[in-house]
Amino acid sequence: MTALSTFHIHRTRLLRAFALLAFLALFAFGPMTEHTTNEKIFAATLALLSLLLAMFASGRLAFAMLLIALVFGAIEIAGTLKFLYLTTPLLAPDLEYFVNSGTIEVITHYPLLLGTSLAALILIPLLLVLAFSGEHAMLFAPWPRAPRIGARLFGTLAAAGLLVACLSPEGPFNAVFNKPMWITVNDKSFITDFFTSFNDTVINQPTIPPDVDRSISWKLDRPLQSPPSRPDVVTILEESTFDPRILKLCTLPICKRRMFEADKSTRAHGPMSVHTFGGGTWTSEFSLLTGLAHTLFGNAGLYAPYNLAPRVAFTLPKAFKGAGYRAIAVYPMSGDFLNARNAYDYYGFDAFYDGTQYGLGWESHDADLLRVFERIYADEKRVHPDQPLFVFMLTLHQHGPHMVPLAQLPAPYNQPLFPGKFKPKALDDWLNLNLGNYLERLQQSDAMLADLEKFLLGGEHPAVLLHFGDHQPSFDGAINEIPKDVPKEARLTSNWVTYFMLKSNFPVRQKFDYPVLDIAFLGSLALDVAGVPKNDFYQANTLLRERCKGRYLDCKDTKMVTSYHDFIFTKLGDLHE
Repeated sequence: MTALSTFHIHRTRLLRAFALLAFLALFAFGPMTEHTTNEKIFAATLALLSLLLAMFASGRLAFAMLLIALVFGAIEIAGTLKFLYLTTPLLAPDLEYFVNSGTIEVITHYPLLLGTSLAALILIPLLLVLAFSGEHAMLFAPWPRAPRIGARLFGTLAAAGLLVACLSPEGPFNAVFNKPMWITVNDKSFITDFFTSFNDTVINQPTIPPDVDRSISWKLDRPLQSPPSRPDVVTILEESTFDPRILKLCTLPICKRRMFEADKSTRAHGPMSVHTFGGGTWTSEFSLLTGLAHTLFGNAGLYAPYNLAPRVAFTLPKAFKGAGYRAIAVYPMSGDFLNARNAYDYYGFDAFYDGTQYGLGWESHDADLLRVFERIYADEKRVHPDQPLFVFMLTLHQHGPHMVPLAQLPAPYNQPLFPGKFKPKALDDWLNLNLGNYLERLQQSDAMLADLEKFLLGGEHPAVLLHFGDHQPSFDGAINEIPKDVPKEARLTSNWVTYFMLKSNFPVRQKFDYPVLDIAFLGSLALDVAGVPKNDFYQANTLLRERCKGRYLDCKDTKMVTSYHDFIFTKLGDLHE
């Protein structure tokens, strides 16, 4: 045996040993960490069948083990990272909807995500090329060529067939499919959730039972209260914003901000229940603009700007337009991000202002958005002087990560706000960093909203100002370590509580007071204060809000909610093909 042959043998053995260790590591930290026994078996079976498929197709054992270890490992790591930042696992539609230039820009602002992505893009192809070239096709090598090809082909087809059967919702692992969405996004079965989510791309409309009560009236029969002239209505989605006083330790003066306090202009305010945490701003946009919860439609609802926006018949912009308003959207990023431009067109906006055309972007502060708004508002009033405006815009600066070094922040945020001397209220360095950043940015939001309120409500022309938080920031999941104090009526979890504030510069006779208001009712509440006539959908939405005292999917009267869904989906046809 030559030295070269000995070298090749040793290289092949080392390669196979490395590949085997990688595959065993995958098993230990992948399939074996799934939530239930069925999911462990399911994920393990997928990995083994995928290994057989790759092995028969390539004829290389080490390459096959390394390929499956890297592919399944990438799914596990990507699921872990997405859960860390957005508290939702990696799902199959992410590959279609979120792999784009906008998402790549977001990733560049998170060092961990950026480093992991770059490492994956470089190391995975490199390792696979080295593994493939470092090992000869040795499967059935002693056999003659024709039987060898036939055996490998048969093995490939058999493994592929078994894999397809296991991935079918009607197959041997049907029990792991069609989990309730709340379980799917919380059980951390990242491999199972990813592969079963290919079945979750279909939009599921709420099921209406045969015994639904259709005797309940959803007709709003009372006189409209409206100001002498139609008011402009400006709505602001405050990115990643909540009242920090729900954190039990946030008792410092800087935790109290005017933007959360009622005054003589306030018509309604308080805690608000949303349907997402740590991310998913587009789902809160969807809820405000459609009066629906994206969770109604299963996992497919997570992709509302793509698959639900084109199908929703009744929206808030359309309701305002029906009353003679001009509806405009001011977006702080590129309109290409998450299909925003197309989605807003489906929602019914007359004009979409791309923030990048006005110099807005990731680093823009709330004050920058205000300057752009004032410019657009003046232009709109000049071109459409006799038409009232409905404006929807989003801030961006409060978006994570909240990792600017404290030393770079102005006082008093340039040092830990909750250090060891605050025990037992002390926070670690990471939480002090994130909460310090959050409170410093909140100060900027508060100042901007004060300026906007003066600009909009300080004049003689009637106006309505609505601002609200789309979701809580996660601080990479660490915010869950801080005890929270929210109303007992808050649905399911304190993580889903933000705030809303609704003001006008004219009086409103009706009283609006809810322990906690679901974001799906925010649109009908704005119509109430603005005195805008309501179509059939928003009449029903208002009645459900009043009958359920501001709660929606967690309303105590489940029969009332079922009747409401029957009315809006079956009779009104709110979700069309």
